[in-house]
Formats: sequence, C-alpha cells, structure tokens
Amino acid sequence: MKKTINHIAQKKRTGCPVTMVTAYDFPTAQVLDEAGIDSILVGDSVGTNCLGYKSEREVTMDDMAHHTSAVCRAVRDAFVLADMPYGSADDAENALVNAERLKKCGADCVKIEGWGEKAEIVRLLTENGFTVCAHIGYNPQRHNRPQLFGKDAGQSAELLDGALALCDAGAKIIVLEMVPNSLSRKISAEIPAPTIGIGSGNACDGQVLVVNDLLGMSRRLFKHVHRFANQREKMFEAFKDYIDAVKSREFPGDEHSWK
Repeated sequence: MKKTINHIAQKKRTGCPVTMVTAYDFPTAQVLDEAGIDSILVGDSVGTNCLGYKSEREVTMDDMAHHTSAVCRAVRDAFVLADMPYGSADDAENALVNAERLKKCGADCVKIEGWGEKAEIVRLLTENGFTVCAHIGYNPQRHNRPQLFGKDAGQSAELLDGALALCDAGAKIIVLEMVPNSLSRKISAEIPAPTIGIGSGNACDGQVLVVNDLLGMSRRLFKHVHRFANQREKMFEAFKDYIDAVKSREFPGDEHSWK
C-alpha cells in the first residue's frame, strides 16, 4: 500500500524509526521499494554522485525532474521526496512553479534547504497544497564544505527556533544534517514533525543515507556513514572478470549463443 505523510507521522507517534534512502534511478528505487523502505529521497546530490558535477549548486530543475520521474516510475509503496535544487525556491513564484513540476513527476513531497529564513516559502507551498520537508543544519546548497552545526548555545538556539518556525509554517518533516546528538534529541522532542537524521545521531525519528554511501560505491567514507556492502569492489572484480572472459573468448559460450 502506498505510504503517505500520515504513515511517516504515525511512526513518530509510535516511536518506530522512519527509514529513508537517497536514490536517483529506476532499478535502485525498485529494489528499495521491494525491500520495504519507508521513503526515498531524490536528492540534489545526484549531481555529485551520478552526474559528475563538482557541486550540488550545478543541479538544475531539468536534472531533478528527470531523476524524480525515474524513481517514481519504479515505486509502488514508498513515500517519495524530491529536492528543490539550488535557486529554485528563492522566491514565491519560482517556488510554486518548480514544486508543481516535481509533483507532476510523481513526488509526494518537496524538500527545501534553509533554516528559519525559509519559513515563509514553506508556508506558501503548504497553503497551496504541497507537502514540504525542511532541511536544516548543514545545507550543501548553502555551505561550502561539510561541517557540524549547533556546537555552541547561540547556534543551537537558532536551529531549534528555525525548526519550530518551519513546523509552524507547515513543514511535515525536518531533515537534520550534521547536528550534535544532544541537540537532535532536543529538537526531535520539541517539534511535532518527524526528524530525519544524517550525521546527527540516533535520537532522530528516522535516518537517511545516500545509496552510494550505503552500498560502498563512494571512494570517500564519511564519519556518519556505515557501509552495508562493498559494491564498488564487487563491481570492479566483475568488470575485470568480464574483460578477461571476452579477451580469452570464454564468453560468450555455447550456452549464450543461438544455433
């Protein structure tokens, strides 16, 4: 059965962690859906993980629409979020047009980076019928390098106030990225929306990892990542075996050929 925002909200109420993975293509989304994932995020990290861009800021609405459509064609049950890329939600007119485009691609929810300053955009989208996920802490579109946020009292208060303002504006989910565990616990306890952590400890209402990191496809291992597989090494070995088999004429064999 297709999961809705109510399903995600209910998991917070019952204390059952929300499972989310960032993915970008049809076959990966299909396997995630079959595995029973709660939610799939089509992230703007598609730029650096799949498209060879140097930064998420290079990702366009065309990129996001293309990959959101691919994921949504695969999904039967999971709740699908799609990132609003850099500059796509800076003003009311563009935010509405671009959110509508992602919704037409099949997204159940749009995600916006930014702290409390994005509250009015969130409010506008909510009032126009969109389900919105906010994203605070480290924002790749905004900050030049990954870093921890909320290390001092002033910044901690800013993050908590921002989360409260975003929820008041209508945000149904809040992503907390690279926030200390104690602050994530406090925010999760004080806001009604489920919090989804990445690099923010286990006190959040759910967790998200990028599929490339989860499967061991990325060369770099971040502190917050656990590699649940070493797919890069397995792919390398398979490719080498294929190359050797073709060169030696062991492949294709009679069983792969028609007579």
